[in-house]
Amino acid sequence: MAILWVPITLTAAASQSVRTALQRHLKGPLSTNGAAFTRFVFGVPLAALYLTALLAAGVGQLPAPGPGFWFWVLFGSLSQILATSLQIYVMAARNFATGVAYGKTEVVQAAIFEILFLGATVTWLGACGIAIGTVAVMIMSLRGNRPVQAFVEGLGDPTSLVGLAAGGLLGLAAVGFRGASVSLEHPSAFVAAAFTLVVSTAVQTLVLGSYLALREPGELRRVVANARTGSLVGFTSCLGSASWFTAFTLQIAAYVRTLGLVELAFTLLISRYAFREHPRRTELIGLGLLAVGIVMVLNGGR
Repeated sequence: MAILWVPITLTAAASQSVRTALQRHLKGPLSTNGAAFTRFVFGVPLAALYLTALLAAGVGQLPAPGPGFWFWVLFGSLSQILATSLQIYVMAARNFATGVAYGKTEVVQAAIFEILFLGATVTWLGACGIAIGTVAVMIMSLRGNRPVQAFVEGLGDPTSLVGLAAGGLLGLAAVGFRGASVSLEHPSAFVAAAFTLVVSTAVQTLVLGSYLALREPGELRRVVANARTGSLVGFTSCLGSASWFTAFTLQIAAYVRTLGLVELAFTLLISRYAFREHPRRTELIGLGLLAVGIVMVLNGGR
């Protein structure tokens, strides 16, 4: 059971890379918030079906959430809504693979937030792996042969700052969802994660749907008109989120998110074959460093 979080996280990373690519296609016919909304509105019925199947199979009983659960699930849900919109904005403004990578600063931010808010303990080996993984994604994110100089100069770029903000919000969302799922103290990690997923996705659908109805008239109709692609986004989002939440229940979020950076390898493949974007030398170097960081986290997270 202790190592089960690894294949579950890999499933989450693969699903998320596909979902992100699909959302990029929606950015044209839909607004940033409309594209973000698709993952929630088309994902919530699938999440409910998944929870129902677990309960019907006798995996466990329906959890009894307390005040702590509701605080953390609302905290995580709202953070993820903002992060998703910022991610889509960044992807539309920069190279696809690079835009996704900027948000991956969430790993080190999630580690800090988790230590501060949940009292998590990170081993020295795990901390080094998190740091190396973060350096790797920054190398992959920055253009040119001088990544340190580019990083300093990039701080003045509004797009870079939006990407860093998205990473921070994703880190907060990961902490919130882990806090919610763990607070249930349910004997089944799968049921706890599925219940958290259903509640959070329903909250996100209600909040973002209300915003679109009030502030972006006609956007909900356009979401329905793009239901074919939106349903694929919902499916990959549900699969990815169910996997993320289960992994969060089994292991601290910082380790899960560090292993999840393998998504960048999937993203580069999608960029190469779907969007005809060739990987740069720094991206390949970053992938090598990322592999080292992941190995360290896997050994430090045992």
